[in-house]
Amino acid sequence: MEDQITRDVVIAAPVERVWALVTTAEHLGTWFGDDGADIDLRPGGALVLRWKEHSTVHGRVETVEPHSRFSFHWLTGGCDTPAADEPADGTSTLVEFTLVPEGDGTRLTVVESGFSTLALSPAAREERFASHTGGWAFELGELADHGARVAA
Repeated sequence: MEDQITRDVVIAAPVERVWALVTTAEHLGTWFGDDGADIDLRPGGALVLRWKEHSTVHGRVETVEPHSRFSFHWLTGGCDTPAADEPADGTSTLVEFTLVPEGDGTRLTVVESGFSTLALSPAAREERFASHTGGWAFELGELADHGARVAA
């Protein structure tokens, strides 16, 4: 089984603007979670993402390198461990955003890893991996659209 999803998109906005799109609750709760978000933007800070048709997902900020790198662990749900609000080994994956200027825009790369360590059956891990693979394609499209709207 693959352990890592890598996707990228070029957003027609400067790095500073794209940084705000991926690190502020106002924007995360619009393009990523569609029902709001909360973020304490510091290593160890809490992250909460909400979806109208899905659920609320809790995470923990890992890395904050302004205008270049942001990462967090988030609970993947359905793991064979007790429900919790805090990501831990076996219950979470790591999401890393890297931002690099490209022409008049920004290349944003997202890498989600840690699927092979989830406390799930092999079939459930494969299902989660496939779901997140499709999810990132959709979410990065939402991000590009949102970035174009707020930059206009």
